[in-house]
Amino acid sequence: MVSSEYERRIAARFATFDQNGNGWIDREDFSSAAKALLAEFGVAARSDRGQALYLGAEAFWQGMAGMADRDGDQRITREEFVTGAVKRLRDNPERFAGIARPFLHAALALAGPDGHGPGAATVDDVARVLRILGVREGVARTAAASLDADGDGVVEEDQVVTAFARYFTVPE
Repeated sequence: MVSSEYERRIAARFATFDQNGNGWIDREDFSSAAKALLAEFGVAARSDRGQALYLGAEAFWQGMAGMADRDGDQRITREEFVTGAVKRLRDNPERFAGIARPFLHAALALAGPDGHGPGAATVDDVARVLRILGVREGVARTAAASLDADGDGVVEEDQVVTAFARYFTVPE
């Protein structure tokens, strides 16, 4: 049995995706997030990294819609999000990680092109990404720092993807 506390926590995470605050998640929310990240890191939309981010955003949207848009109207309501998250993700956070990975990979490529290797970014840049995606400043810094397990100031893609999936699928 899924607790109502779990459902409340998942519902609160809905706002992270509802970028424009209109009460539902749709393709435009994912495009808006990509556009905001491109602006933050000064990357052109038509560049290879810009196109990769938009493709990642579209893949993420398609995955979310496939899991949660029960009525097929190309909008995910809060109720659909909670139902989709609870029924499909709680027992399989790897599935959520899989649909988020292309977007997160591309976001890290925007944030971390300065010699940290593919799929890595500095703690500060990861915090910037989180802020742009709607996480409060202090929480973004704390979350990014917590992902740097070895203390070298660099966060690897697998750490980000795992943490992202846990945030949306684990009640704590």
